[in-house]
Amino acid sequence: MTAPDADFQLAEDSFPELEPHEALVKIAGCGVCHTDISFWHYGVKTKKELPLTLGHEISGTVIAGPGEWIGKNVIIPAVLPCGDCELCKKGRSNMCQKQLMPGNDFHGGFASHIKVPARFLCPVPDELLTKYPLEKLSVIADAISTPYQVIEKSELETGDLAIVIGVGGVGIYAALIARIFGAKVIALDIDDSKLEIAKNNGVEATLNVKDLDIKTIKSTVREIAKELGVSRYGWKIFEVSGTKAGQELGFNLLTFTSTLSIVGFTFDKTEVRLSNLMAFDAKVIGTWGCKPELYPEVVDLIASGKLNIDEFIETFPLSKINEIFRNTLKNAYQKRSVLIPDFD
Repeated sequence: MTAPDADFQLAEDSFPELEPHEALVKIAGCGVCHTDISFWHYGVKTKKELPLTLGHEISGTVIAGPGEWIGKNVIIPAVLPCGDCELCKKGRSNMCQKQLMPGNDFHGGFASHIKVPARFLCPVPDELLTKYPLEKLSVIADAISTPYQVIEKSELETGDLAIVIGVGGVGIYAALIARIFGAKVIALDIDDSKLEIAKNNGVEATLNVKDLDIKTIKSTVREIAKELGVSRYGWKIFEVSGTKAGQELGFNLLTFTSTLSIVGFTFDKTEVRLSNLMAFDAKVIGTWGCKPELYPEVVDLIASGKLNIDEFIETFPLSKINEIFRNTLKNAYQKRSVLIPDFD
């Protein structure tokens, strides 16, 4: 699960053979996700047997494949559905049981090139490339599209209160997208620097919950909600930290007609009183990636200037992948790491 040597050369005659529905993409950048760390360090099993190249947050340029795609700059969705099954036809293509995920079902994006099904590639408009280099747009494939889908799925409306638990590489986008959708946002985290970034980017309120008990957090959130002038009902809560503490906090923040969306992943089990869902007429929902049909909406959000992404990304050469993974495990980075191939 390491990068090839920096002096690795991929000769044209070594390109993989393509099926008629496949494209070969020259990778511009691939983001480092907690899922990659889970595969690499925490023992989460990949669907494809090892050895396997990780990486599912990918942008690049099509250099071979169906004629209409050649030369196009694209985002590769992290979830590639079949497009024809029952779930796909019901608008739930992100849960397609025939889906393919780069870096899980087949070799992923921590490489110079990748072979992928072409059907659901998302074109990157030229005007967007005047604002951001293609490699930074790789974060659309997961860090931005995943919170976009769950916010839409939560039925968040203008004037709602959105509570985002964990404003790291994914959570910060959840907070900003919720604001774009018209919500007032409270960001909760245990890291003051992350909360400061959220505040500096327009998030209305922040709270460091480190060392605070749930009762204190609940009462403080109620006070903030009152100050923001939002309803005491129908809160939209997004758990993005992927921790037991975060999930328990999210459940305990449920109030009348609330919706708790679970975005982060953890192996840890939580103990909650499910009867709260009945008593509050509340909902708990999950989310898995983002269906490719929503990607153009995410691209438009960035192209229009409504969502700024530059401040939340830092790039590194792919040859440093082992160092970047180790540092990510230690939570050494405040921004989303994107690895750029430094070999041909």
